[in-house]
Amino acid sequence: MNQTERRETTPPFTLLMAVYGGNSLREVERSVQSSTIEQTLPPSQIVIVRDGAVQEPVQRYLDTLQSTMSVWFTAEHPDEPVPEVTIVPLDENRGLAHALNVGLQHCQYDIVARADSDDVSLPNRFATLIPLFVRRSNAAHTDEQSRRPVDVMGSAIREFSDDEDDPGQIRMLPAEGADLERYARLQSPVHHPSVVFRKSTVLDAGGYPEHSGRFEDYMLWERLMLAHARFLNVPQPLVLYRTSEAAYERRGGSEMFRDELKLQWRFLRDGFTTPWQFLRNVFVRAAYRVIPTSLRKRAYRSMTSRHNTEIATSPQPPLPPQHGRHSAAPREDARATSTSSTMPASSATSEPHAPPLQ
Repeated sequence: MNQTERRETTPPFTLLMAVYGGNSLREVERSVQSSTIEQTLPPSQIVIVRDGAVQEPVQRYLDTLQSTMSVWFTAEHPDEPVPEVTIVPLDENRGLAHALNVGLQHCQYDIVARADSDDVSLPNRFATLIPLFVRRSNAAHTDEQSRRPVDVMGSAIREFSDDEDDPGQIRMLPAEGADLERYARLQSPVHHPSVVFRKSTVLDAGGYPEHSGRFEDYMLWERLMLAHARFLNVPQPLVLYRTSEAAYERRGGSEMFRDELKLQWRFLRDGFTTPWQFLRNVFVRAAYRVIPTSLRKRAYRSMTSRHNTEIATSPQPPLPPQHGRHSAAPREDARATSTSSTMPASSATSEPHAPPLQ
């Protein structure tokens, strides 16, 4: 199926992002470019919520983004419609959950893809996820569990520090079903910057929980799982997740410790976790927040490696096919080689968005 045929058979979808004062122009521009013009299946609409005041170069970039998008697509995708750009300005920064809830109100389409303003989407991200999301939602299967439509789909992510061509470790997650349900009681079941979801499902669950500290996405997934939404993780890294030494410091501290305890109490109160799981999570996850940063970094890498090994040796669904002219680019081949040299050949899956313990 060529690009035009795939576009004709694939429903339109919205890309949802939020930017804030801490984002640099370099980060925002790279994230938008990788999620639009570089995609073999670009979004039909781009919603960017400006969460409070931003740096002046970022504001100028947002002000001219629609015309920039027109120039890009005329040059690179002349047969594709130019995505509609919707910039939603908020006067003050009230947190990511609030920004995304406001942004959802401006999304024209029920299929919404998330992207963070400092991460990079690989060229086949939407060409892989969107058709599979639609197919797994519409297909009839023999067992009752599989017959339910997919509501949230994520992918593996691959870390990088500053150089996209020098990627770090892959974060892995169980694909679906009972394994993912068990995993979700300790850690986030999907990577937030990789997800595609149904807007209607998220809104029916009340949207992103606000005033939830730094765990707005994990608490949303809890709401959806309690409402019997269906989750699926694609065993292929489709997003480069920006990380740094400072990230390990942000995962700890007294504020994160308090947010962690509130999260675990919420899960227990809602019946998402059992009393035993609550105690386990407080011991494992809360302790992770208060240990020194150097130990936190080692613990993170050790736990990620262990989870990757466990998940890679379990049965995995086949990799979705890759499509499009970008998929064979030398840059992507180099990344694929890097991936295969650090992981078993049969695996290419993921682990959670913020800490290994989100």
